[in-house]
Amino acid sequence: MAHRKDAGSPEPYDPANNTSGAELSEKQDDSTPSTPPNGPSGEENEKVRADGKRELTEDDCYEVLAYSWPTWKKCMYLASVATIQIAMNYNTSVYPNVVTQLTNVFPGLDAQGARTGQMIYLVFYSFGCELWAPWSEEFGRWPILMLSEALICIWTLPQALAPNFSSILAGRALAGLSTAGGSVTLGLIADLYQPDEQQWPLAFIVLASCIGTSIGGVIGGPVERFLPWQWNFWIQLIFNAAAMCIFAFMPESRATIIMDKEAKRRRKSGEDPNIYGPNELKQPRISAKEIAIVWLRPWRMLVTEPIVLCLSLLSGFSDALIFTFLESFATVYSQWNFGILAVAWSFIPINAAYFIAYFSYYPWFMRDDHVRKTKGSDSYLPERRLKWLLWTAPLEPIGLFGFAWTTLGPQVVHWIVPMIFAAMVGIANYTIYFSSVDYMVASYGVYSASACGGNAWARDFFAGISAMYASPLYHNLGKSPKPAVNYGSTLLASVSCVVVLPIYVFYWYGPQIRDRSAFAKSLAQDREKTGGRRVSKANELEGHEGLFQGKKEGEAA
Repeated sequence: MAHRKDAGSPEPYDPANNTSGAELSEKQDDSTPSTPPNGPSGEENEKVRADGKRELTEDDCYEVLAYSWPTWKKCMYLASVATIQIAMNYNTSVYPNVVTQLTNVFPGLDAQGARTGQMIYLVFYSFGCELWAPWSEEFGRWPILMLSEALICIWTLPQALAPNFSSILAGRALAGLSTAGGSVTLGLIADLYQPDEQQWPLAFIVLASCIGTSIGGVIGGPVERFLPWQWNFWIQLIFNAAAMCIFAFMPESRATIIMDKEAKRRRKSGEDPNIYGPNELKQPRISAKEIAIVWLRPWRMLVTEPIVLCLSLLSGFSDALIFTFLESFATVYSQWNFGILAVAWSFIPINAAYFIAYFSYYPWFMRDDHVRKTKGSDSYLPERRLKWLLWTAPLEPIGLFGFAWTTLGPQVVHWIVPMIFAAMVGIANYTIYFSSVDYMVASYGVYSASACGGNAWARDFFAGISAMYASPLYHNLGKSPKPAVNYGSTLLASVSCVVVLPIYVFYWYGPQIRDRSAFAKSLAQDREKTGGRRVSKANELEGHEGLFQGKKEGEAA
């Protein structure tokens, strides 16, 4: 039996052989186990109110929750969510292919001005993810994703019919703000899977997110070459409408919403006239104070938690590289006389790299599953989730340096060489995104949605900013008579050498860093109350208000 220790006194940690065990139970807070464990007993579990109403708990209806869905149903659900994620991210990556067309259509608009449409969408997207996420916890995933997609379609329509560039900018801003994105889709993983099972589906959703950010270049090239500029937006509209229609047939996965429905069914059938769901007993349904605290939580964690801050900056920088590539490939491969279609297809190696990175995790997942089955979940610290990243993260600076100095033209090297180095950057981008999210989910338990929210904001915000500096970076850096594209990539490679360093720090010193976190200490208290598992609550702030209101650590509930 694993020896439990106080959160303030962690066991010695050796990431290489996973010998430490006590603190790993933090990751158990992120989801409900596949079979209902023994939770709090007696009056604590009955939740009977003074008015005689009784609250339905997860243990009372576990068989109807998403954790108990059959495998085929979970797979269908994940596939529909992946389609939504690809469609939403496709909107961000296909826009660069319309920039040249817009400069030809609207007088006085130059290429740099047209790129503001890319920037404004991504920046508003970064804030939109944070605005939508709390509502998905309160009212369910299905209505939020459906409403988000519907608004995206509505705001894409004026872009396709725009009489001027200002209309396009307004539509892009509103569509970006309407995009729920990864803050909601990643939350769905916690609805369906317990922490010990989350890596497989989480890797799949991250793959969908990455593919969405790079497939736009592949599809956008033929659209730019053969169709009028309006079709860049019409295809976005069609893609998102199709994704919305597919998801419309999916059920709700949020545990508290399912429990509300089950309580209503039992009352209506007469099975239990005094049973009520957690949201039905919540008065008020949602308060202004709760909204403010939940919305501010990701920003506070981003600023005050070193793990969230450093990994979010790393993930954001890595994602910005991909969007920088979207702007630089036309300049780079023009040296080999690549046309519109050839430049579009030069993104295929990056998409292939994402699949390579995704499948490279399979041996690690199988090994991790074996460790859990033989030694128990307590033998697996969150830092173990960064182990493969220790080997793949260096591919980012290596790929950038290689890309920089193999883009000197056909007189020096064949065009396939820079594509290989670009694929290395793609592998690093995927593994950085997945491992950082996986690690934060395991480290922060009930606060993982907020931790990942900061990560999502950084990725989209930095990607949006990159739309404005990418072209000047590759055209103005250096004193060569022609654009010195190698200097721009060299600068990015140099910065990446510094940005990847925190990965190694957190791998070796993560337990000590987490032990100094008020959030981690609160998780230890949660484990004592719930027997080591996370229980879905209608009020996610219950028992944790002090952490978000600036109270002293000793005053936190």
